[in-house]
Amino acid sequence: MEQESSNQNPVKKPTKDTGLTGWEALGFAWELGYTMAIPLVALALGGRLLDRYLDTSPAFLLTGILISIVLSSILVGTKAMKLINQVSKE
Repeated sequence: MEQESSNQNPVKKPTKDTGLTGWEALGFAWELGYTMAIPLVALALGGRLLDRYLDTSPAFLLTGILISIVLSSILVGTKAMKLINQVSKE
């Protein structure tokens, strides 16, 4: 008796083309990286300098970090929405 294997001729399902190439995805990931890093570094450094100048140890540093989180979230959200709209149009 022969064993029948269902994996001999797998049927490939057609995949939907999203219109986004690998390089475009890599570019988007790169943009997200610096979109999050630049505000964090700038505002944390500014907060640290203000703390040193005013002798208010972690107050402005933490405020700068919190503002950078909010700002980065907004920027990443708008970039993601633009990408979603671009892919859905194609």
